[in-house]
Amino acid sequence: MDETYLNVGKIVNTHGIRGELKVLPTTDFPDIRFARGSELVVECPLTGRRQTVRVERARRHRTTYIVKFEGLDHIGEAERHKGCLLKVSERHRAPLSEGEFYFHDIIGCRVVDESGVDIGVVTEILQPGANDVWVVERPQGKPILLPYIDDVVLGVDVKAKRVTVRLMEGLAD
Repeated sequence: MDETYLNVGKIVNTHGIRGELKVLPTTDFPDIRFARGSELVVECPLTGRRQTVRVERARRHRTTYIVKFEGLDHIGEAERHKGCLLKVSERHRAPLSEGEFYFHDIIGCRVVDESGVDIGVVTEILQPGANDVWVVERPQGKPILLPYIDDVVLGVDVKAKRVTVRLMEGLAD
C-alpha cells in the first residue's frame, strides 16, 4: 500500500546562489516542518519526481521561509526544485488538540443541517482571510460557501466523515 503524504509547502523560487529556496508554507507547523534535521519529500507535479531531503537550516522571511537542504549547495541545483511541493509522510503529522483537525480530514466529509438533511460534500477549503471557507458541492445547484465560524459549523465528526451545520439565511441561495 502506498504511503500518504501531506503538503507542507511549495517552493516558489530560489534565494541567493548557495542553494537556498524560498518556500511558501502550507502548514500550521512551519517551525516543526522546517526545523534543522527535518525530513521532507520534494515532489515535482510536472515530472512526478520525488526526492527525500533533509533541512540543513531555515529562517522566516516575511510570509515565506528560506530553506537550505543538505547537499543542495548551488543555484543550478536549486533551480530544478522551483514549483515543486514539499511533503511529509502522514505518519509524521503533528498531534492535534481535542476538537482540532487537518484540512485533508475535512475534505470529503458529508455535510448535514441540524435536522439531518443532507446538503452535500466538502470538496475544498479556502483561506481568504478572517476565517476559512468550506466549499460544499451539492447534488443539484451551485456550491455553497460555508464560513468556518461557530454560528455555522456546529459539529465535526472526523471519524464518521460528517459535519453538522446551521445554514444562515442566504448561504444556500
